[in-house]
Amino acid sequence: MDETLDLIIIGAGPTGLATAIDAHRRGMKYVVLEKGCITNSIYHFPSQMVFFTTPELLEIGGVPLVSEREKPTRNEALKYYRKIVGALKLNVHQYEEVQNLESTAPHRFRATTPAGSYSAANVVLAIGYYDNPNILGIPGEDLPHVSHYYTEPYAFYDRDVVVVGGKNSAAEAALDQVRGGTRVSLVHRGSEMGSTLKYWVRPDIENRFKAGEIKPFLNSRIVKITKTAVEIDQLGMAHSLPAKQVFLLTGYHTSTKFFRQLGVQFNSETLRPAHNTETFETNVQGVYLAGSVVGGRMNAEVFIENGRLHGEAIIPAIAGQ
Repeated sequence: MDETLDLIIIGAGPTGLATAIDAHRRGMKYVVLEKGCITNSIYHFPSQMVFFTTPELLEIGGVPLVSEREKPTRNEALKYYRKIVGALKLNVHQYEEVQNLESTAPHRFRATTPAGSYSAANVVLAIGYYDNPNILGIPGEDLPHVSHYYTEPYAFYDRDVVVVGGKNSAAEAALDQVRGGTRVSLVHRGSEMGSTLKYWVRPDIENRFKAGEIKPFLNSRIVKITKTAVEIDQLGMAHSLPAKQVFLLTGYHTSTKFFRQLGVQFNSETLRPAHNTETFETNVQGVYLAGSVVGGRMNAEVFIENGRLHGEAIIPAIAGQ
């Protein structure tokens, strides 16, 4: 750990791993520090999730992702990325959270973890956004039966569940619940479901609305959550929805912790960090961005499909210093 590395990559998601592959192939000295497991966000996706995209757009390092169907599943992706780490012997440290990141001099950075500290001339922030749900700030949001993450339906058979949100995660959770025998209400602040719904999800959920299998409460806002119900306001009318479980699937945002520690400038509303759009270097020399962290709150702009290519710009920029 006393050795000064060429770069520290924070985050072992697909983008962080793709950047590590580019560094590895150039013979750079690097380490990937990940607070959870490899592709920790994908690991916490719903167990039966199917990606929107096709396999070749999830591939990194030129290694094919083989899928049984047209679109890969969560489990296939988890196996794929782990095989790449093992096959290429990438220097990934799992379960080693970076607690502090500081600049000690120009192009000199120190990352401190429970295991010690690492020094490097450059830092790549590939931290994603999935660990930071958008908090609604309503009474009862912290109750034990309220979650900002969806898992699977089986624990809620023949029970009342409220799903909050209008995009893919909320729609797919509601559909999965009703297929599992749950009584589902869906609450969304908009007048219709989001425009980015997957093309096979939209007709499915709209038909469930029409059939009464999922009760839609559009143009609605949550007032509070109690132990047994979700209180909402729908265009001035109060409703009390029974709920043994509540899924608040209202999106996520990137963390600004490392921005603040390093002095990276960012927009306080959008959380979008200042950066060079060609090299992804921030206003702090030697600090780069990779993946969805580039978009701040606008996480619909960067996916695995385009984020996995950021390393191809970052690593040559570092090599050319």
